[in-house]
Amino acid sequence: MSVLSRLLRRPGEDAGIVIEPMRRRDVPAIMEIEQVSYPKPWTPNVFQSEIELSRRGERHYLVARRDTRLVGYAGAMFVVGDAHVTNIAAAPHQRRTGVATRLLAELAWEAIRRDCQALTLEVRASNTGAQALYREFGFAPVGIRQKYYENVEDAIVMWCHDIAEAPYRARLAELCPEAAR
Repeated sequence: MSVLSRLLRRPGEDAGIVIEPMRRRDVPAIMEIEQVSYPKPWTPNVFQSEIELSRRGERHYLVARRDTRLVGYAGAMFVVGDAHVTNIAAAPHQRRTGVATRLLAELAWEAIRRDCQALTLEVRASNTGAQALYREFGFAPVGIRQKYYENVEDAIVMWCHDIAEAPYRARLAELCPEAAR
């Protein structure tokens, strides 16, 4: 971990975070976070469907727990050598404590295990905090999807290439040494 990363971490950051596969029983707690994180949240049925696709190997969904309480979740879908981050969210009181960093690192390691060569995602143009996190992970903006969110707000399309290469794996290990490899 770099000196700057250590200095920017808050006391206790990432302490006690446990990452587990998302399960149906997690959906009520996920919905609490989803409702406060997105203007147009996914429905419980969408999450149930994504969990089923995870069981078939087409998706990968995780939850983060701290002191047994669900504090975040994230997911990715896999398409011909690429992984697309579908969502990532942390409970409001857990933001900027390492939850999203850990979840994104876990998704990246899973993409590498699945022989993906790149990661991609869309992020709200107004969500500068998320954009900064994604840049730390090597994502770069490559385009705009106009009015992507609620037919009102633009999305920035970001890509991160060469994730299977040693330099990227080293970057992941530096950003989040706790993540599974």
